[in-house]
Amino acid sequence: MTKPTELKGSQFLGVISSLALLLNTLFWGVFLYTFIILRMILPARIAEKTANPVITAIATVWLKGIMWWINNIYRVKWDIQGLDRLNRHDWYLISANHQSWVDIFALYQLYLGKGPFLKFFIKKELAYVPIVGQAWWALDFPFMRRYSKEFLAKHPEKAGDDIKETQKACEKFSRVPTAVMNFLEGTRFTQQKHDQQQSPYTYLLKPKAGGLAFAIQALGDKFSALTNVTIYYPDGIPTFWDMMCGAFRRCVMRVQEQPIPAEFSQGDYQNDPQLKKEIQAWVTRMWEEKDKQLAQLNAGETGASQATD
Repeated sequence: MTKPTELKGSQFLGVISSLALLLNTLFWGVFLYTFIILRMILPARIAEKTANPVITAIATVWLKGIMWWINNIYRVKWDIQGLDRLNRHDWYLISANHQSWVDIFALYQLYLGKGPFLKFFIKKELAYVPIVGQAWWALDFPFMRRYSKEFLAKHPEKAGDDIKETQKACEKFSRVPTAVMNFLEGTRFTQQKHDQQQSPYTYLLKPKAGGLAFAIQALGDKFSALTNVTIYYPDGIPTFWDMMCGAFRRCVMRVQEQPIPAEFSQGDYQNDPQLKKEIQAWVTRMWEEKDKQLAQLNAGETGASQATD
C-alpha cells in the first residue's frame, strides 16, 4: 500500500476556521436547543410534525455554512462520478469506506440539499459531544453501543441491546423519507488496525454487515437499492485538522447503486444462519470490488504523478 502524502496547510487558517466553526455552531445551537426543548415537551406525534422538521432545517443550514467554507475558502476540487438524481421523498441506504472524519463532509457534499437529510450510525459515546451530540440525538441518528466479548461474558443480559437500539432508531425512519449511512468497517482505516485485523483487503478493513442488515430489515422494501460510495483522497488521507488548515484540496468519489436482494428484508439476520451467511457474502463481494476500485484510483494517481515528474 502506498504511503499517504504528507499534507501541508496553514496553522493560521486552522485557527480562523476553528473560530468560524465555533461561532457557526454556537449561533445555530441556540435555535437548535430551543426546538429540542420544545420536542421534549410536546407529545411525540405532534413533535414529529412540528419540531422535527425545524430541527432538520437548522442542521441543514448549519452544515451548508460549513460546506460553503470548504468549497469557497479551502476550494476543494471534487471528482464525483455515478451520482444519479436524488429525490427528497425517497429512502436511501448508503455505505462507504471510512478513513477520516473528513469522510462525513465529503458525503454531505454529495447529498446535502439534494435528497433526504443524511443520517449516520454513530458510536454511543459521541452523544455527549456538546451541541453536536444533542443535534444527532434530536435528528434521530442511530447510536450504536458495541460491547466487548469480555463485557458480555460478565453481563450476558446485555447481549442484543445494541441491535434493539439500532432497530428502534431505524423503525422511526419508516415514517419520514431518510438517507441512512453506514460505515461498514465500523472505525476509521489505519495501517495499524489493518495489520491487527489481518484484513484480506489492501485499502480496507474487514466489513461488519450487522448494522446494514438491521437497517434493511427494519425498513423492508423502502430502500430500492444500496448506494455504494468509494472515497479516495489523491493527496493522502486528511485529518480533521488538515481540513481546517486548508490542506484538504482534492477528493474523488465513485458512486454505484447495487440492488438489494428482496429476501434480505425478510427473516431474522441475528438468528438465521443461512440469511446471515448470504448477507455477509453479499457485503464481501461488494468490499472486494471496492478494494479493486481503490487500487485502480491509486494506480492512476501514481501514474499521473510520475508522468508529471
